[in-house]
Amino acid sequence: QVQLVESGGGLVQAGGSLRLSCAASGRTFSRYGMGWFRQAPGKERDFVAAISWSGGSTSYSGSVKGRFTISRDNAKNTAYLQLNSLKAEDTAVYYCAAVQTWAQTWAGRPEKYDYWGQGTQVTVSS
Repeated sequence: QVQLVESGGGLVQAGGSLRLSCAASGRTFSRYGMGWFRQAPGKERDFVAAISWSGGSTSYSGSVKGRFTISRDNAKNTAYLQLNSLKAEDTAVYYCAAVQTWAQTWAGRPEKYDYWGQGTQVTVSS
């Protein structure tokens, strides 16, 4: 069992930045691939970014590539999502997720992930 807790969300103006954190407890964090997803009101949960257990492989959705950066610190049992050049359309609840058998080929599919955090709200004002 892995418990995930997101933090770092908030209200920011368009063009601003935030760094989200996902703190993990329970089983060995370094064995899990991590993903970030987001869900806006009335919309489906969308893929944002993902990272392999070692951090050596990453994947991004086209809408955030070049603006967001995913990373992890296995010594701190924490994954991060740096959000830069934020836009109003980035407003959503952001969730982190974990899966042991991570693969880049399906990293963007939320149904593949076994563990989820409770989410953190990001609101971008235009």
